[in-house]
Amino acid sequence: MGLSSPLVVPWNTHYIFFEVQQAKPATVLGHLGLAKGESPASAVLNASAGLFSLKMETLESELTCPICLELFEDPLLLPCAHSLCFSCAHRILVSSCSSGESVEPITAFQCPTCRYVISLNHRGLDGLKRNVTLQNIIDRFQKASVSGPNSPSESRRERTYRPSSAMSSERIACQFCEQDPPRDAVKTCITCEVSYCDRCLRATHPNKKPFTSHRLVEPVPDTHLRGITCLDHENEKVNMYCVSDDQLICALCKLVGRHRDHQVASLNDRFEKLKQTLEMNLTNLVKRNSELENQMAKLIQICQQVEVNTAMHEAKLMEECDELVEIIQQRKQMIAVKIKETKVMKLRKLAQQVANCRQCLERSTVLINQAEHILKENDQARFLQSAKNIAERVAMATASSQVLIPDINFNDAFENFALDFSREKKLLEGLDYLTAPNPPSIREELCTASHDTITVHWISDDEFSISSYELQYTIFTGQANFISKSWCSWGLWPEIRKCKEAVSCSRLAGAPRGLYNSVDSWMIVPNIKQNHYTVHGLQSGTRYIFIVKAINQAGSRNSEPTRLKTNSQPFKLDPKMTHKKLKISNDGLQMEKDESSLKKSHTPERFSGTGCYGAAGNIFIDSGCHYWEVVMGSSTWYAIGIAYKSAPKNEWIGKNASSWVFSRCNSNFVVRHNNKEMLVDVPPQLKRLGVLLDYDNNMLSFYDPANSLHLHTFDVTFILPVCPTFTIWNKSLMILSGLPAPDFIDYPERQECNCRPQESPYVSGMKACH
Repeated sequence: MGLSSPLVVPWNTHYIFFEVQQAKPATVLGHLGLAKGESPASAVLNASAGLFSLKMETLESELTCPICLELFEDPLLLPCAHSLCFSCAHRILVSSCSSGESVEPITAFQCPTCRYVISLNHRGLDGLKRNVTLQNIIDRFQKASVSGPNSPSESRRERTYRPSSAMSSERIACQFCEQDPPRDAVKTCITCEVSYCDRCLRATHPNKKPFTSHRLVEPVPDTHLRGITCLDHENEKVNMYCVSDDQLICALCKLVGRHRDHQVASLNDRFEKLKQTLEMNLTNLVKRNSELENQMAKLIQICQQVEVNTAMHEAKLMEECDELVEIIQQRKQMIAVKIKETKVMKLRKLAQQVANCRQCLERSTVLINQAEHILKENDQARFLQSAKNIAERVAMATASSQVLIPDINFNDAFENFALDFSREKKLLEGLDYLTAPNPPSIREELCTASHDTITVHWISDDEFSISSYELQYTIFTGQANFISKSWCSWGLWPEIRKCKEAVSCSRLAGAPRGLYNSVDSWMIVPNIKQNHYTVHGLQSGTRYIFIVKAINQAGSRNSEPTRLKTNSQPFKLDPKMTHKKLKISNDGLQMEKDESSLKKSHTPERFSGTGCYGAAGNIFIDSGCHYWEVVMGSSTWYAIGIAYKSAPKNEWIGKNASSWVFSRCNSNFVVRHNNKEMLVDVPPQLKRLGVLLDYDNNMLSFYDPANSLHLHTFDVTFILPVCPTFTIWNKSLMILSGLPAPDFIDYPERQECNCRPQESPYVSGMKACH
C-alpha cells in the first residue's frame, strides 16, 4: 500500500494519517524509525495504537452521564451547555415529586454539574433540545470499542470488574437457559446483572446499540453483581460519598435530597484516602503487635527468670535456715555438755562436804552421849573425877565447831545458772531477705567549700546494713535538660567500682528523676566508707549537684540532689602593677591614695596615669565563675572592673577595647567600655559593689549586694585571660575576694538591670535593660 492510497483508520487517527500523506517518504521513515520496505500505513497504525487506547479511556470519561455514570443515552442539551440523559433528567423530576404525584407541575430543576436552574416550558423535558452531536460521538465511540477482542473498549470492559480467584473457581450457571440443568455461563453482564452461556449471550447481546455499551466480565456469582443501593432511593446505586454525614449516597441525594448542601466527594477519592488511612493504621497496628510480641516475649522471659530466681532463693533460704538450725543444734549440745559437767563438779564437791559433815556429826554425837552419861552421876566424887575430862573435850569441841563444820556455798545449788535467749529470739524473729538501704541525707549545714574543693557530709539511719557509699556530682548548668530515671547495673561499669579517684561514667547508675545534666557529665566516686568526702580539683565559683548513694548487696538508694558551690578564686592586689601614688595595706586587700609614696620604681606593668591611680589583682582568669566585692567607704571617684593584660596602663580603664568598668564620678554612676559610657541608676548610699565574672558564659555583672540589686551586665566575648582592675581618684578601696556568690544571684540566667541607655549612647557589647 503506498502513501497515496486511502487508509481506513479510526476517526481519532485521521490527523496522523493526514500528516503522513503530506510528508515526504524519507521524512516519514525518519520520524517513524521504519526499516526500509516497511509499510508506512502499518507504521501509522502501530504508532497510534497506544495513543488510541489512551484517548479512548479519556473520551469515555467525557461521555459519561454525571447521574447514572454510564454513557449518555438520548442526551439533552441544557441551557448551561452541560448534557444529561433524558431518563436521568426524568428521574430528577420524579424524585422531586411526592408519592404518586405527576411531574407535569414541575417547571424547573438544577443542573447536576453546575447547579444552574433549568426552566421548563409547558412541554417539560420535551421542550429541551437533544444533543445530537454528542449522541453521534457516542455511537462512533461504541463502534470503535467493539472493533476487536483486543480493543480498548474490550480491555476496559474486562477490567471493570475482576473477580477473585475464589469466585472464578466456582461454577456459575447460565441464568437465561430454559433447559435443566442450565449450561455453564461464559460471561456475566454487569449492566444486566445476569450471567449468560455462549448461546444465550449471542441471542441477548447482539453487536448493536444499546447492547454494545454493556460491560461483560468473567462469570461471577449473583451476590457479587448487585451493588450497594442508596438508603433514601432504593433503585439508585450509590456513586458518591457525603463527607458531612460520613455516608454513601447517590446522585439524587446530592441533587434533590437531604445532602444537597453537604460536602461530597467521589468514591474513588474517598476510597484512596480511606485505603491509605487504613493501610497506615494497619501498619502501625502490625508494628504495635510486633512490639507487643517482643514485650510479651520479654515478659515471658522475665517470668521464667522469676521462676529460676525464686527456686534459687528458696534453695538459699532452706540452706541458710538449715545452717541456722545446725548452729542452734551445735550450741544446744555444747551448752548441755557444759550443764552436765558443771553438775558433776558441783555434786562431787557437795558430796565431799556431806561426808565431812557426817564425820563431824558422829564425833559430836559420841561426845554428847558421854557428857549426858556423866551428868546422870549423883556421886560428887565420881562426877568430879570423870566430868573434868569430858568438860574439857566438850569445851574444845564447842570452840572448834566452826572448824569442824564445813562452809556451805548456796550458789552451788545451780540457781544462778540462767539461760536467756531473748536477744537471739528477736534476731530470729527479724529474719527476712535483705533490702536496699534507706536513702541517705546530705547535711548541707555541715558541708564546707573552698575555691577548688567541697566537703560533703551526710547521715543515714540504716548504717548497719550499708556496705559502702558512692558520691556522684556534676556542674549545675541552670538549664532544664532533665534526664529520666534509669537504673544501671554494676555489671555495666565494673571498672568504675574499683577506682579510688573520681572518674567519668558514660552511664550514671541510678540517676534520680529531675536532675539537670546529661548522664555523660556526671563524676562518680565509689567505695566510700565514711559519712563524708572531700572532692578536689573543682572549678572556682561554680555550683555543683551532689548525690550520695547508699549501697549493699540488695541494691542502692540515692539521696535527694543537693546544690553546693565553690568559693571564688581568692586574690590580692599585685604590688608590681600598683600605681606609685597608691599605698597597699591590710595584707594586699586595701588600696588608698598616698601622694607621698614616690619611692617605687616605674615598670611597664605598673599603672602610670596622671590623676587616676590604678591597681590590679595578682591573678589572670581564663575560666569559671568568680565573685568579689569592693568596699568603697567614702570614696566618690573610682572605677572597678576587669582588663586584659595588654590594656594600656597610662589611661583610664574602660576607655579602650581591652577593659570594662563600673565607675563613679562624684554623683554620676556609669559603666564604661571602649571610651563609651552609659548611665546607671544606683541607690544613693552605695557603699559596696559586687562583681560577678562568668568567663565561660562571657558575662561581667555588677550588683548592689546590700540591696540584692542587679545593676548592669556586659556581654563580652573573651579572647584572653582577664585581671580584676581597680582605680581611685580619692580616698581608698578594700577588696573582699574568694567569696561565694550570694544566693540572690541566679547565674547564668539574665536579670533586669538599672541602665538608662536613653541618656547616653548605647555601647556595643554592653547589656542594657533586658
